[in-house]
Amino acid sequence: MQVDELLKPFPIKEFHPFPRALMGPGAHEMIGPEALKLGFRKTLIMTSGLRGTDVVHKIAESMKYHGLEVVIYDKVESNPKDYNVMDAVSMYQENECDSFVSIGGGSSHDACKGARVSVAHDGRNVNEFEGFNMSENPKNPPHIAVSTTAGTGSETSWAYVITDTTTDPGKPHKYVAFDDASVTTLAIDDPVLYYDLPVDYTAQCGFDVLAHASEPYVSRLNFEPSLGNALRAIKLTAENLREATWNGQDLKGREGMMYAQYIAAQAFNSGGLGIIHSISHAVSAFYDTHHGLNNAIALPRVWAFNMPTQYKRFADMAQAMGVDIGGMTTVQAADAALAAAIRLLRDVGITEKFTDVTQDSYSKNRLGQGPTAFYEKAKVITGDQEDVDRITNHVLGDACTPGNAKECTFDTVRPVVEHCMNGDLDDLLG
Repeated sequence: MQVDELLKPFPIKEFHPFPRALMGPGAHEMIGPEALKLGFRKTLIMTSGLRGTDVVHKIAESMKYHGLEVVIYDKVESNPKDYNVMDAVSMYQENECDSFVSIGGGSSHDACKGARVSVAHDGRNVNEFEGFNMSENPKNPPHIAVSTTAGTGSETSWAYVITDTTTDPGKPHKYVAFDDASVTTLAIDDPVLYYDLPVDYTAQCGFDVLAHASEPYVSRLNFEPSLGNALRAIKLTAENLREATWNGQDLKGREGMMYAQYIAAQAFNSGGLGIIHSISHAVSAFYDTHHGLNNAIALPRVWAFNMPTQYKRFADMAQAMGVDIGGMTTVQAADAALAAAIRLLRDVGITEKFTDVTQDSYSKNRLGQGPTAFYEKAKVITGDQEDVDRITNHVLGDACTPGNAKECTFDTVRPVVEHCMNGDLDDLLG
């Protein structure tokens, strides 16, 4: 055996566990009986509140109907902050709860996973668990995750993402904690709960799915069992995102995106991610903008950056997105994948570069409205040289970066970040 084969990145693969899942219309109505089977008695519900939807109230009442006691923490913010997690931990301990339910998208699930890890370690600060399998006690309280968006995959993955606002308040840091102990006990994905998701959020969450699917398909981890789910999730997203976005009450479109997000998460769970997510985490850390929006803006630029390392797999992705690649060379087919992604982004109405994101760009934008003086100053994404430099440095320190298809350095990644800020997507098309 040649030595250089042994030195390839990630020679040893790891398959991570998935929780049991209930999927399909009406699945959320099973939460009471399922909680009882798992031994729940007094549960802390963690959620953003889902203002105006009544979803949280209905699920809480359903649990009470089955004899369960319920306490609600409804202040989880987008890009969940460390203080959200620690406030929930205090509420859990003060009320002597024995279990968790999270209701919402990735923010609610991630904050809840962090709270469980903290509770299992006597309330230690969640920021102590950044990294890979940093928890020492694997016995977290049980957790049912009920998704109301089709994007996150957090309800089934071994990762959670938290924004550290306290270690250095002048320099927020959004990090990923990968921890097998954080995997939920039961995942519930019910497409009916997506019906009230706003148009812009549906589109942005859909691009989170496309990022979750495409990154493991070209990741340097090259995890063979992930490839099928990744490609299928790309196909489902291309087929269903437009309908789910513009006709939110369409069950077929919503159900298609439900399955897309679920299997995309199973793909990246062991297949890894890349710098679409690293860029997204950096921009969220500094501007508190939506994770799916950030992924959507970064995705075409990162695909163009990575394409020379994986033309064949990008050609596969083009075919999955419905492109007839007959008669094309592999390179032409790969280029067609990029064109299809840009077409999809434009069809669902997503902003194309970060400097175009303003406070009214989408319905729940928190740009310039964050909880600290740092966020209050950040009312505009400047895209200036200092901004590009600090985002690039954050990207290089992100846990997703080592898995990126193409090796990353400051000099190679910085132009990608700069194009995300100010570049024209048409420049990427041949």
